[in-house]
Amino acid sequence: MAVVTHDTQYVGLVLVSHSGEIVAGLAGLVGQVAGPDVPIATAGGMPDGSFGTDGGQVLDVLRSAANGAGAGAVVLMDLGSSVLAVRAALVELEPEELERIVVVDAPLVEGAVAAGVTASTGADLAEVADAAREAVHVSKL
Repeated sequence: MAVVTHDTQYVGLVLVSHSGEIVAGLAGLVGQVAGPDVPIATAGGMPDGSFGTDGGQVLDVLRSAANGAGAGAVVLMDLGSSVLAVRAALVELEPEELERIVVVDAPLVEGAVAAGVTASTGADLAEVADAAREAVHVSKL
């Protein structure tokens, strides 16, 4: 798990994947285009480095993002068990934590880049979530 924290009020991103390498690389890419002020947290792979989604890690990352100094977080996932792990973790969060988390149905890479760039402008949680959702149209060009 990697968490970048800042004292700013930018909306953050939570990237969840079956692969720690995928989310680490994606976090690096988004960090380059969005800049250092956008908090990016990742949950990918299993504790031993194998592929899979660790539900405990996902819960920890979501809870940290919900309680962090930023303006909430947009959550993007890759495949089936990542989605299930996020859903299971959401059930464990407090209502005030849930208010600061928006899970989006968007392509992981395109959605994360669009959300990161939008977050870097100081956009609010709903605007960042919308940017991620709209990224689905990029792949249909």
